[in-house]
Amino acid sequence: MPKFPDELQPLLDHEPSFTTSAEPNQSTNNLQDGHVSPASNDRSIELDTLPETATFGRNLTWTSAYMLTVSRIVGSGIFATPGNIYKSVGSVGLALTVWIVGATIAACGLAVSMELGCMLPRSGGAKVYLEFIYRRPRFLASTLVAIQAVVLGFTASNCIVFGEYMLVALDMEVTPFAQRTLAVGLLTAITIMHGCFLKTGIWIQDALAWVKIGLMAFMAILGVVALFLPQTSSRENAKTLSLARLFEGSNWDLVALSTAIFKVSYSFAGYDNVNNVLNEVKDPVRTLKTMAPTALLTVAVFYLMLNIAYFIVVPLEEINSSGELIAALFFERIFGASVGSTVLPILVAVSAAGNVMVVTFTLARVNQEVARQGFLPFAKYLSSSYPFNAPLGGLIVHYIPSLLVIILPPQQDVYAFILDVEGYPAQFFAMAICIGTLWLRKSRPDLKRPFKAWRVAVWLRIALSSCLIVAPFVPPKNGKGDVGFWYATYAVVGGGLLVCGVIYWYLWTVLIPRLRGYRLEEEGDMLQDGTSVTKLVKVKNQ
Repeated sequence: MPKFPDELQPLLDHEPSFTTSAEPNQSTNNLQDGHVSPASNDRSIELDTLPETATFGRNLTWTSAYMLTVSRIVGSGIFATPGNIYKSVGSVGLALTVWIVGATIAACGLAVSMELGCMLPRSGGAKVYLEFIYRRPRFLASTLVAIQAVVLGFTASNCIVFGEYMLVALDMEVTPFAQRTLAVGLLTAITIMHGCFLKTGIWIQDALAWVKIGLMAFMAILGVVALFLPQTSSRENAKTLSLARLFEGSNWDLVALSTAIFKVSYSFAGYDNVNNVLNEVKDPVRTLKTMAPTALLTVAVFYLMLNIAYFIVVPLEEINSSGELIAALFFERIFGASVGSTVLPILVAVSAAGNVMVVTFTLARVNQEVARQGFLPFAKYLSSSYPFNAPLGGLIVHYIPSLLVIILPPQQDVYAFILDVEGYPAQFFAMAICIGTLWLRKSRPDLKRPFKAWRVAVWLRIALSSCLIVAPFVPPKNGKGDVGFWYATYAVVGGGLLVCGVIYWYLWTVLIPRLRGYRLEEEGDMLQDGTSVTKLVKVKNQ
């Protein structure tokens, strides 16, 4: 491996320096037109500032990246959450305001991901950013990201939702066995599609995203059309949108508002989905700068339009008691009970399937990047794109925990608990990334930043992560959470998983090497399919 200045040494180099800087393309000879060649086995961390093309090429156009983002954000939440939001805040005006605030918070998070994504245009998302920022202690960031990606990087909730609503749409009995069978079938079909038929899978997930956009537009238009239908009470309902009644009955309780904002924020999750697959995006920096805000704006506008449509079509008393059935009431009011009870399940099932497709697509790439770094067993096979020129190894790593979460939990409490545990550690990573973004601005002003997030946006995202970390320990009003045991158990388990990761890192990289007289170093290698990988080797101390 050729010698480079300290700041160009590999990520896991024994004594890297961060005090100097050099242009990577001035000191390396494996670049092609400002991109890292896929045939290069140089895994220097500084080269993360340059785009790297996946061995199977750049197959994602601006439109595909846009659909990947929209389909990831829009799940089943917009068809269920608005009723609970209105019940919490008490008025139409405050409910709409909460959705606008949620979109603003999402925009702040997007600004951070855009700054880092444009500065470090590589597949892997949070993995790339944490490794670039936190190079000390050695291996720690990589170890924690690997544990998060493999142990908690599953797709189960929307598979279960798909199974449940497909059974309802087909007018079949919803049994646990039938529900899980459909869920496993969907997961398996998507894994095979993305692993064996890459371009076909991209085409299908693009098509499902267009269906989602079409459905939201259709529902928004129905809200306006309902004003002219004589058999509905829409004209009377629409009076609640007048300035005089807009904030009538508002509940300004801080806890209620915070809970509502958190729920809305989850409805915007996934705005940074494309950051995980930038090696496959054509012209990644330019695409990210224009596509990501366009996608988020599209979703925010549709969310607002659908909320307004709900308030026009469904009376407030029914919305207040609708729970998660507000979309069902919407269709029943316009088309009648029989059509409404069929359309909604299909609508939710399609949204869930599209969400599973894009989440599987991106998480497989994260797993592949973890394997390329040498942090998974059988890394040689899991890193490779052989034999279908697709990340089949990463898909298998994603498939196994997802399958287990679908088929093993014996009761609803356990399932809800697993889903809560899944999201909690991610808040620590989000906070670390935001803090690291501010630190990089001071320590590495030499780095090119095609986009720079507003400082207030970074701090707002830090504040939100802090609240989400603390929130599970605030006792609910009735003393019960969404499970039958202690409400904060998932936070303790999620945090404990990170602690276990730190302990494992210390044993593996510090204590055992010290006792046995060796150190871990990285060694670049090239697979037969052209994928560059890192092998972790034991070097005897002199």
